[in-house]
Amino acid sequence: MRLAISMFVAVIAAAPVCAQVQRSSNPGGVQIQGNIDLKADQKATAAVAIGEGNEAKNTAAGIRGGVQIQGNTKITATQKNATAVSIGKDNKATNDAGVIGGN
Repeated sequence: MRLAISMFVAVIAAAPVCAQVQRSSNPGGVQIQGNIDLKADQKATAAVAIGEGNEAKNTAAGIRGGVQIQGNTKITATQKNATAVSIGKDNKATNDAGVIGGN
């Protein structure tokens, strides 16, 4: 009887731990509840930014801000010979493969 009562008390005490809620202090943050499997393969990628305020990037298998994932997620991304070039003022160029989320 004591064992049953102590098991019941242990389950009640552990319940708040099992029911965790993930919150981000950043509104553009990432919340993940589940398993994530990211696989990326990039070959001969290049990113070049020329000028003022430019941005060029190659991204494979990424999770960006403002995303809430519940459950299991698998991302498999491959880039081959991808080039991102940005020339001039305030230009952007990206090659994204297997990316979830915003900016």
